[in-house]
Amino acid sequence: MLNTNYPFYLASEPVFANQDLAVNNKFNGELVANVALANAEHIDAAIAAADNAKDAMRKMPSYQRQEILNHCVSRFKERAEELAQALCLEAGKPIKDSRGEVTRLIDTFQIAAEEATRIYGEVMPMDISPRAKDYQGMWKRVPIGPCSFISPFNFPLNLAAHKIAPAIAAGCPFILKPASLTPISAIIVGEILAETSLPKGAFSILPCRRDGADLFTTDERLKLLSFTGSPDVGWALKAKAGKKPVVLELGGNAACIVDEGTDIDDAVQRIVFGAYYQSGQSCISVQRIMVHESLYQAVKEKLTKAVSALVMGDPQNEDTFIGPMISESEATRLHGWVLAAQKGGAQILAGGKRQGAMLEATLLEGVTSDMDINNQEAFGPVAIISAFSDFDQALKEVNNSDFGLQAGIFTKDIYKAYKAWDELEVGGVVIGDVPSWRVDHMPYGGVKDSGVGREGVRFAIEDMTEMKLMVLRTPQ
Repeated sequence: MLNTNYPFYLASEPVFANQDLAVNNKFNGELVANVALANAEHIDAAIAAADNAKDAMRKMPSYQRQEILNHCVSRFKERAEELAQALCLEAGKPIKDSRGEVTRLIDTFQIAAEEATRIYGEVMPMDISPRAKDYQGMWKRVPIGPCSFISPFNFPLNLAAHKIAPAIAAGCPFILKPASLTPISAIIVGEILAETSLPKGAFSILPCRRDGADLFTTDERLKLLSFTGSPDVGWALKAKAGKKPVVLELGGNAACIVDEGTDIDDAVQRIVFGAYYQSGQSCISVQRIMVHESLYQAVKEKLTKAVSALVMGDPQNEDTFIGPMISESEATRLHGWVLAAQKGGAQILAGGKRQGAMLEATLLEGVTSDMDINNQEAFGPVAIISAFSDFDQALKEVNNSDFGLQAGIFTKDIYKAYKAWDELEVGGVVIGDVPSWRVDHMPYGGVKDSGVGREGVRFAIEDMTEMKLMVLRTPQ
């Protein structure tokens, strides 16, 4: 059972400063809870506390960091249904998807616990020329220092975990701004972190208004910014961040190619999942479906039937596949793109209707390259289908995008698979599945407007640590 009032966490302590942030059920609009909202003074105090905690975090032995992460894993398992219900209510995420996200939260912290004890360095021979024959080198990785994290609404648990867990493993104190629309699950993570032996000030979790969060980006005491969210906001933050490194995981309009010879039933099943899972509100949701002309009619018919059969409704219902979008304004925006495409000559094969924040799972064909639904990020339950005759041309069409996060290729030709891996301008290529597939230890991130840097625990740890070299001279 969820609480009705939640604090924020400042310097490892719960603070019931106010009840200014109302969190609503995204399906029916009812009030779920009130959450304390941080202001600039709270944020400044949190940064100061993180700065004060940096030495204690740096000196913490790896086994102790591992124990903290393992404690979180155990407690997440104990509170799994509570966390899933929080996601279902605050994000409108169907309950089955919510439980799946809790599983990924657990996976992410488990991976971080394993990585905490294997942040390796290297012995580096220096004797590459006579002048260096009496020298040898060694390098190790050391924590970068206090980190600033901003996480999004669509995966409020796991995308926060992809910042929090590596920071603990690396020995970095942090402050986290969860999305104001979905702060509850992150606050529950804070409750569990407060049970551990983390040094005082090692973490703060501070819901706040966007205009009050400037310090997350500009304060020089913070040594790294990691942001997941919209491209417009992410690139603007990077421009303001000054000297600190910035990791951006931004948007996409992911493409999926279905090549000749593909098992149609398997591909359709996976595409339906990839395009409409959690109402398409994922940056690697399948948006552009490109089908070889020999399979196009059959794939279109099967896909239309499958999309039309998806159950839409209350996300707390076990049978619901399509829940609400995060807000009515977002549903209105995307529905407008659908109607504009239809007006421009595209055909609606399935769905196309909206009521409030509920937008039907929608499939379009006949979309042209200049339409928003093709060249922008839909971030909702809409996908477009088109035919191709030449695989190389299909690869070029995938690249005909401002984004480059992941792509999916259904093909049985190993040479085409390698060609796609070589030529696609994306951060990841998934062969035999949709671009929406992700496991939490893999390097994940994009190119172009999709961001810079990589998530995935091991790779995030690399961003949160710096190389430190020692050179040793042996006198002769």
